[in-house]
Amino acid sequence: MTEPTTIAPLASEFDQHPLRGRFNAAFFEAMDSYIERTLRPHKEKVFARLPRDVVEIGPGVGANLRYLPTGARLIAIEPNRYMHSRLLSAAADRGVTVDVRDRMAEQTGLPDHSVDSVISSLVLCSVQEPAAVLAEIRRILRPGGTFRFVEHVAAESRTPTRAAQRILRRPWAWTFEGCSCERDLERSIRDAGFDTVSVERYRIHSPFLPFNTQIAGIARA
Repeated sequence: MTEPTTIAPLASEFDQHPLRGRFNAAFFEAMDSYIERTLRPHKEKVFARLPRDVVEIGPGVGANLRYLPTGARLIAIEPNRYMHSRLLSAAADRGVTVDVRDRMAEQTGLPDHSVDSVISSLVLCSVQEPAAVLAEIRRILRPGGTFRFVEHVAAESRTPTRAAQRILRRPWAWTFEGCSCERDLERSIRDAGFDTVSVERYRIHSPFLPFNTQIAGIARA
């Protein structure tokens, strides 16, 4: 029988903006099918055969619940409270127990070497300190545990996509709660001290030009 879902007390310094928070919750719920169709081939590779217990950094409204086995338990590190009700509803529909931690990803509050897998998608672009988040992920992973990620990154220099990322960086960041289109997240992950890192670089074709250069991969502790 599925255990009851809980929400841990607020324990973060996330700047909860009532307009942007509500907008992002509604936006990602409305765009779920489109984003899923666009990213499914890459998510299917890196999220294959996830264990029953998973930590997700920034699960939002639950886009990745479909990759968890039925009866799984998700520890959700999600500081945007406007996402919580949608996440819990989606989890109940899929038979997944969710423990929502209302925290920032730099400090999950989880014990050292306590989890087998951490996942993220379209999240490292918006955390305050990517290096600190990656260090935290390494801290909580057991030896041999995996960090699996699908993220959008800075385009090659002197390309139209890179120019669009630069031009739109301020309104994009304001709208999407700090999201940066200009981070070299592959380098950040490779420099984070994981034992092995496997990364695929690819491009999608969407109207959201700054979002179109991406990476997916698995880092092993």
